[in-house]
Amino acid sequence: MAEKSSIFDMIGPVMIGPSSSHTAGVLRIAKVAVNILGSIPDQAEITFYNSFARTYEGHGSDRAILAGLMDFNTDDKQIKDAVEIANQSGLKYHFRSVGNASTLHPNSIRLVISKGDKSIEAVGESKGGGVINIAEVNGFKADFSASLRTLIIFADDIKGSIAFIANVLAHDDCNIATMSVSRKGKNDLACQVIEMDSSIKPVTFEYLKSLSWVKEVINIPAIVL
Repeated sequence: MAEKSSIFDMIGPVMIGPSSSHTAGVLRIAKVAVNILGSIPDQAEITFYNSFARTYEGHGSDRAILAGLMDFNTDDKQIKDAVEIANQSGLKYHFRSVGNASTLHPNSIRLVISKGDKSIEAVGESKGGGVINIAEVNGFKADFSASLRTLIIFADDIKGSIAFIANVLAHDDCNIATMSVSRKGKNDLACQVIEMDSSIKPVTFEYLKSLSWVKEVINIPAIVL
């Protein structure tokens, strides 16, 4: 059966142009990375791949990525001045371009951002109409859209951990929309990505963080347009 299109797919998001994939999508990728880091970064290494590598300056993706790293919204009129604002704010950033990365989506961006001693890495794909996919987080396969509330849990790969976390969320009345797990190896570090229809209670978030085999829990709000 053919995939249905919504009115949003046809008219696109409310945004500062020129292109939903080169500005709105790019900005959303950066905002997700900021939420993974937990703060607005003071340093950023930004790599544009494939078609983005050739067009990021002319289509305003450089401004959009910096705007997202400063947590602007897609309709913020400051986007056009994002380079100047970033320079004034003290954000240290560097752009790189890789024109032929055949294993990556045509519109891919790798962000390595840091605040003080904390650093994260994320790979995002801009799919058009402001729709994105976060393909990787800190070297783990992630594949989430950021259109729903998302938990990222880094934990030891122990027997029963997936079912245990799902049960904890069920007791919190959270409906899980999608769940995926990737790991470095058997009994090594694993990454669980859980998209939910509702947020978890603060007490549940703190409980998950307190588990001895859980290394980090990241709670990302829906990054909507």
